[in-house]
Amino acid sequence: MVDLAVTETLVLRFADVGVATYASLRVVGEPSRSVSWVLEEPHLQAACDELDLALPDPRNGETAGEAIERALRTGALADHDSELELARGLGAGLIGIDGWQLLADCVTSPRAALFVTPSPRLARVPWGQLAMPGPDGLRLMELADVLMAVPPNIVHAPRATVGWSARRDRPAVLVLDPRIPGQRPDSALGSVLGRPSPRSALARHFAPLVDAGQVLPAASTPEELFRRTDIDRHWLAQACASEPARLLYVGHASAAEGGVGHADRAALHLAEGCAFTAADVMAAGLAIPPRVALLACASGGDYRFDEATGLVAAMVLGGAQLVTATLWSLPTTAGYRRFASGPTELVVDPMAETVAGVDLAHCEQDAGIAVNRWQRTQLRRWRDGDVTASPLYWAALATFAVDGAR
Repeated sequence: MVDLAVTETLVLRFADVGVATYASLRVVGEPSRSVSWVLEEPHLQAACDELDLALPDPRNGETAGEAIERALRTGALADHDSELELARGLGAGLIGIDGWQLLADCVTSPRAALFVTPSPRLARVPWGQLAMPGPDGLRLMELADVLMAVPPNIVHAPRATVGWSARRDRPAVLVLDPRIPGQRPDSALGSVLGRPSPRSALARHFAPLVDAGQVLPAASTPEELFRRTDIDRHWLAQACASEPARLLYVGHASAAEGGVGHADRAALHLAEGCAFTAADVMAAGLAIPPRVALLACASGGDYRFDEATGLVAAMVLGGAQLVTATLWSLPTTAGYRRFASGPTELVVDPMAETVAGVDLAHCEQDAGIAVNRWQRTQLRRWRDGDVTASPLYWAALATFAVDGAR
């Protein structure tokens, strides 16, 4: 008889109640293995403020360029020592000592799966990056594969789904830096990936798919996939209706303002004048493929709202079982080369590395686990002194999973 490894599943939940935030961690199927703790307002606010100061999103009247410069040059994620200090602070401030002990007790091979449900205040926390108290500075992603839970109201809503195994051999829909009408390449809604070139890392990455005819839109060369002017919501609906394996979107997104209270105003920017909001996606009834990657500004911000009906929810309601999104804005290729303090030669492109890493992960059987694996690889590079493996990219990724997807 062959022994099969049993992987444990843990659930970490946070809830804002008045001035405090309550947290609980439990092992699924073992009620006796659960712990809880309370985050008091001063400690919670201090942790959130430290994180906000490190991110490349504009603060206090900053321009987008100034925010990227701050994050890449002086922010807490700009060098190893300050990043580790931030990760330790978040780890100590957000997870109680009993929580860390339970996580340590559940360390297995293969790793346990940890599903996180943050409260609105904690929606942008990069959970996998958090460091465990102690001299080793082990990260949460090294103890478990960290995934985001999909809100119950979305999980239990009527939705059509199709499994990865039924679609894995179908083409991929690639929406790569679509050209927004009226926007110069160097404008706020300009190019994310830079000028298309057959010699670029991403052109080489996507070349095998193009050669095999396994991409939508159809292209004869890889560079034809980038900066297209024909990818609007109607094209996207038709592409999704052709039963593709997965969808990869790399471009701009507009985050819904937290104070407004409408998560469904979050939007993707396609090659058309009007942004394609989460509400539009849901109203259009797009047949979303089982796997989606949204590498765009704060595309994974659903949990910032009490009603988490943002872009991730729209994808899940349309049929996706696994969605990888970002918790904050990623510096564009041009932004990194302009402001980074480390190597900035043309061969250095953390944005392209992130796109390729997520794309490859989404081809694997357990895509969410594969994204975690890629993040751990980047973490090791960062620890070893490679400043081009910036946590502004790998720590921003969050993978939401439902229906048993991992």
